[in-house]
Amino acid sequence: MEKTLETLFHDTLKDIYYAERKILKALPKMARGASSPDLKAAFGAHKDETEGQIERLQKIFELLGKRAQGKTCDAIEGILAEGDEVMESFKGTPALDAGLVSAAQAVEHYEIARYGTLKAWADELGMPEAAALLAETLKEEVATDERLTELAGARINHTAMAAE
Repeated sequence: MEKTLETLFHDTLKDIYYAERKILKALPKMARGASSPDLKAAFGAHKDETEGQIERLQKIFELLGKRAQGKTCDAIEGILAEGDEVMESFKGTPALDAGLVSAAQAVEHYEIARYGTLKAWADELGMPEAAALLAETLKEEVATDERLTELAGARINHTAMAAE
């Protein structure tokens, strides 16, 4: 099989599909670990949003005439493992929420990179419907990252520092 931009697009789509499903499973655990009510709420809202993002990815697979399936994404496995490590190492400390925000932003930045690339490729490949779905998700991921930055700056980082 010839390796083309279209095969790369499909391969990367499988990667982010796997990643989103792993993230969906991790978010409730992160929400339980958080002590800030605002951070708990942010993780809950992002869980709902992630469900919609998975549905959008399924629509894109349909547009391609392919079965929605994931491919192990080592990057997200590593990012989520780091998040678990932070939760374990900082459990019960005021710095935990700051660590959770950092872990969540690592996930967001990975997703922003993937969705930005996939949208550009969909445009290049003449897939306007897929590009629009990817753009919608990209916009949500950027908004989530901004919300996490606001939370960290407004309270969470200060709380972590106040304990020192």
